[in-house]
Amino acid sequence: MSIDRAKIDTALATLTDPNTQRSFVETKSVRNVSVDGSTVSVNIVLGYPAKTQFESIRAMVTNALREIPGVTNIAVDVSSQVVAHAVQRGVKLLPNVKNIIAVASGKGGVGKSTTAANLALALTAEGASVGMLDADIYGPSLPMMLGISGRLESPDNQSMNPLEGHHGIQANSIGFLIEQDNPMVWRGPMVTSALEQLLRQTNWRDLDYLVVDMPPGTGDIQLTLAQKVPVTGAVIVTTPQDIALLDAKKGLKMFEKVGIPILGIVENMSTHVCSNCGHEEHIFGAGGGERMAKEYGVEVLGSLPLDIAIRERTDAGQPTVVSQPESRIAETYRAIARRVAVAIAERQRDMTSKFPSIVVQNT
Repeated sequence: MSIDRAKIDTALATLTDPNTQRSFVETKSVRNVSVDGSTVSVNIVLGYPAKTQFESIRAMVTNALREIPGVTNIAVDVSSQVVAHAVQRGVKLLPNVKNIIAVASGKGGVGKSTTAANLALALTAEGASVGMLDADIYGPSLPMMLGISGRLESPDNQSMNPLEGHHGIQANSIGFLIEQDNPMVWRGPMVTSALEQLLRQTNWRDLDYLVVDMPPGTGDIQLTLAQKVPVTGAVIVTTPQDIALLDAKKGLKMFEKVGIPILGIVENMSTHVCSNCGHEEHIFGAGGGERMAKEYGVEVLGSLPLDIAIRERTDAGQPTVVSQPESRIAETYRAIARRVAVAIAERQRDMTSKFPSIVVQNT
């Protein structure tokens, strides 16, 4: 009995990607469909990392193909392929870095660095090659949060190799170059110069994503990053509190003014559940992230609770995503990471590498 290829195409077109909410055919994820007798083979290539969901997607496709008359053997391969996407006009991509994600907040104390660290590790858990840059020159926290110690090494006295943390994540921070209790008493130009050196003189190795943990505010470092660094998109971290939202809006508007898209908002400390009695309370207010997202037409990527375990694990250099990977909080971070990656995947691809450079010279 011959298999009707049209029925295969119809079956695949009805399947919805749980992360994009669009069909796999629409997102061009279906590749290499072949029929050999009663065997059907198909590749699903996602444009974002989702390693923890490969099996469920494979099962979804397999079950759909099994309903087609004549199909007895099914081979479904699920993988992901991350490519470089467009950045600000006039800014070139960094070598060996496909996409840069800026994690920012207008105000300190909202859990931005904790969110950035767990986001980077969640992307790694989903199968991406990830690096992390600590852009907070005055208060570097990345070495402690990722549990990395040591000093940077230079292979040529001009560049530096990043240090490695959990799951091979590549990291760099001014904290690797100074003593832990040594204050950085620098003026703005020195700080921005240090940031550019950390970014451009680090030998990043084939990164799908470089997560940049921004300092709070909208000062020199933020403007330098926005104007000179090829940023694919920004994630805004806030709490539901009105004063935090007020400052977060300023950060969001700054990125919009320089042409950097907002990938979404993470609402941190959205609720607190008492560890003794289980009572849930919105300590910092409720619905602030949703209101801000609606006002500016962006997405709420996820909400995280005010939980002592998040703070304890991060302070110990073992963020929740790696120390408690099966926990509900770790899954929330992975869901946020997938939504960030999907938002990037749906943006325009970078095509500068597709065209040769044209050199005009006298002959």
